[in-house]
Amino acid sequence: MKTGSCLCGGVAYTLTGELRPSVACHCVQCRKTSGHHVSATQVNPDQLQFTSDATLAWFQSSPKAQRGFCNHCGSSLFWRHEDDGGRVSVMSGTIDGATGLHTDKHIYVADKGDYYEIADGLPQLKTY
Repeated sequence: MKTGSCLCGGVAYTLTGELRPSVACHCVQCRKTSGHHVSATQVNPDQLQFTSDATLAWFQSSPKAQRGFCNHCGSSLFWRHEDDGGRVSVMSGTIDGATGLHTDKHIYVADKGDYYEIADGLPQLKTY
C-alpha cells in the first residue's frame, strides 16, 4: 500500500496493489497543468481510495478526459480517460516516500518543450 496527497493535504489517498511503471508525458496539456512534463503511474479504480477529498476537483480537459487537482493548493494529482476502463493515472510525484517505481517510456515527445532534452535512453513515442 502507498499513500499520497496534494501539497496542502486537502486531497489524500491510498493506492493498493501493483502499480504500472511511471510514464513521462510531454503533451501540451500535461505541460500546462504541471509547468513541465508529468510522470504518472496508473491504477484500476478499486485500487484508489480517498482518505480526504474535500478539495478534490475535476477539470474536463478534453471531450473524453478529466484531470483531478486540489482546488485549494492547485496540485495536479490525477488523469482519467473514459475509454480506459476507468483506470486512473496518478501523478508519481504525489506519492509519499519511496515509490519503488521506475519510468519506462516518454510519450507525446512531438509536443515536448524546446527548453529541455530527453537523454535518458528510454523509448520516446511521438504520441501514445
